[in-house]
Amino acid sequence: MILDRYLVKQFIPIFVVALSMFILLLSLIDLFANLWRYLNYEVPARDILRVSFYYLPKSFSYALPISLLFAAAYTLGDLYARNELTSVFSSGIPFWRFSLSLLIIGAFASLFSFFFDDMVVIPTLKMKTDLSQVLLHQQRTENNSDIVIKARNGQLIYSVDYYDHNAQVLNGVSIIEQDSEGRLLSLVRSSQASWAEDHWILSNPIIYEWREGLLRTRAMEPADIYRELPDTFRRNMVNVEELSASDAGLLVRDLKTAGLPFIEPLAEYYHRFSFPTASFVVMILSISMGGRFKKNILLMSLLASLASAVVFYVMEMISMMMAKLGYIPPFIGAWFPVIVFIILGLFLIQSAKT
Repeated sequence: MILDRYLVKQFIPIFVVALSMFILLLSLIDLFANLWRYLNYEVPARDILRVSFYYLPKSFSYALPISLLFAAAYTLGDLYARNELTSVFSSGIPFWRFSLSLLIIGAFASLFSFFFDDMVVIPTLKMKTDLSQVLLHQQRTENNSDIVIKARNGQLIYSVDYYDHNAQVLNGVSIIEQDSEGRLLSLVRSSQASWAEDHWILSNPIIYEWREGLLRTRAMEPADIYRELPDTFRRNMVNVEELSASDAGLLVRDLKTAGLPFIEPLAEYYHRFSFPTASFVVMILSISMGGRFKKNILLMSLLASLASAVVFYVMEMISMMMAKLGYIPPFIGAWFPVIVFIILGLFLIQSAKT
């Protein structure tokens, strides 16, 4: 349709300029936030530029929704201000139909954002983080202490005083074995356990087990029955933002299996799917605010769109915080603001002046 092509033609240049400006702004904010640290360690300019380059995809991911919001609000506000939509509406074309091409762009941007984040943003952000830690001489320990791990559907419970990740050694090991009904079968204690390719080798293990109604003790023969991977005992320093969607799902499953806290990673996992819809949500909000003002149309449309987007992001932040703290289900925390604002935006578009 000619009007669709005309609207998209008006929208694209503004979107490209806005996207470029926001990417540059976000990159500079990240650069200057850490510039004094780089100067303290006398990091070469070449390496600083590499860090900034790796951050560009993340800047693009952050800038995409707000650029769509600005471009849509500006385009529609400008058309209203120039009275070009008067002839469109007088021809009998509803406002929702006229803005349909922008809604399609928002939906496509949301779909693109999910795959772009999964395949480009996550690897480059990890590269940026790793390089920054090297340049700033920051160490990331994966050791752990006072560990309690459930394995094999809760039939094995590991209690470890300290785990040395580099040496892959468990110190102060106690292993409780129980049946499916939770009755104690045996307790194995060892001062140390070392990982050997596919199982743990216990040092001088002692086993306590029930026999003939009495708790008896004996030295345990060497066995390769304890095969829980070393990463199970590692400090939970894995950031869901550094994992792809499939790997984040596996992390949540492993945390559940090990009996570790998983509510926050699960909320972040659901947020991985809900966050890309922000592009579609802000596009709906910016379109729904167009044409609702009689004076200073362009300025008021921009301010109203920006204010509604701020409310959306604040609501999303609060719901995610409540989900991570366990007050509401993780799925609700991730998707509730999205559903609410999509319904509200569609209603406003339907009731917009036409």
